[in-house]
Amino acid sequence: MPLSGLKVLDLSRVVSGPFCTMLLADLGADVVKVEAPDGDPSRVTGIMGACENPYFVNLNRNKRTITIDMKPERGKQIVRRMAKGSDVLVENFRPGVMDRLGLGYAALSAVNPGLIYAAVTGFGKTGPYKDRPAFDFIAQAMSGFMSLNGDRSMPYLRVGIPISDTIAGLYAAFGILAALRVREQTGRGQEIQTAMVDGLISMFTFASGAYFSTGDLPPRNGNDHMVVSPYGLFNASDGPIAIAPSTERNWQQLCAALKLEHLMSDPRFDSADKRRAHRPEINAIVENVIQCRTREEWITLLNQAGVPCGPVNNLAQTFADPQVLHQEMVIESAQPSGPVKMPGFALKLSQTPARLRKPSPQVGEHSLEVLRELGYHEEEIQSLIRDRVVAGRAIPEGAPAEPACTSTFKGA
Repeated sequence: MPLSGLKVLDLSRVVSGPFCTMLLADLGADVVKVEAPDGDPSRVTGIMGACENPYFVNLNRNKRTITIDMKPERGKQIVRRMAKGSDVLVENFRPGVMDRLGLGYAALSAVNPGLIYAAVTGFGKTGPYKDRPAFDFIAQAMSGFMSLNGDRSMPYLRVGIPISDTIAGLYAAFGILAALRVREQTGRGQEIQTAMVDGLISMFTFASGAYFSTGDLPPRNGNDHMVVSPYGLFNASDGPIAIAPSTERNWQQLCAALKLEHLMSDPRFDSADKRRAHRPEINAIVENVIQCRTREEWITLLNQAGVPCGPVNNLAQTFADPQVLHQEMVIESAQPSGPVKMPGFALKLSQTPARLRKPSPQVGEHSLEVLRELGYHEEEIQSLIRDRVVAGRAIPEGAPAEPACTSTFKGA
């Protein structure tokens, strides 16, 4: 696998850091997740399944775990020993927490100069907001992201998924791969920083471009496009469909498919700027035709004509969609409490694909295994357990590896 042999020390929790390390684990990295004695909060956050939380299972697949209390010195020593033998460390604590524990980048790079240390924060490690607590909702609000969502008739509205967490996790994974490339050339690791607010701001594209060029705040256009028209949701006889003729060629294809060829020479609509200026009129004309047939009829006809379009799916429809299933975007982890479904791998590699190699770990499941790999003797391990520096189930030395997982995708 692409990242086989890469050792990742995961000190993160909840979403942003675990999403980053999930991506690395999916591609073969050996990710060891360190949890506090009370576990990762995401084990018990959200809508629980019958036994295990699908939220946690999804974000922590393909990982091993050890439970360590990092406050006592003996706990810190375990983390230092793990960092010394790791290629990558990922954490998403507030700025300063790791330094106060003696486990920040400066301290750990001294024992492992090749360590790549990735830190995910809300606002950044420096600056006037560095000590503020940050959650996805706050990042969406303060980044300006929320001001672009919805339309002018409604209150500001967040996106319904933790997008700032996952984008920050993506950037962290991207930065780790870049730093590994540099380390191949120099032998040195480095610190990587990414922030939830920064990640959202980086995605503004035409919205920030319009603001910087005009000084005007972009309007909230709802399902209408800021630049292109017609574009959005149009009601067929049995519900809405999304239509996105984003190029001049697409506009011509739409006109032909709707038998509205005369609109191409209409002086109100013969350029993109004019169509945008006359958005209500063009939208009404298009919808007047669309409402005469069903969604399925229009989706077939418009796709045949080359016009980008599609249904508005809910999650039940999405996860039953034949294209989604063909792309293996529903997989299943064989958890001890029973199978848990989750989204699959968005990145497809032809020769070395991502795989579901092991289920999401139970609390402290690999504590003894990891300590033995670090060279701890059995007497030391028992002492750490007695003193509650480490917790985990007893796994006899030399026990066989975990059984392989099952999955709904081919080759699992």
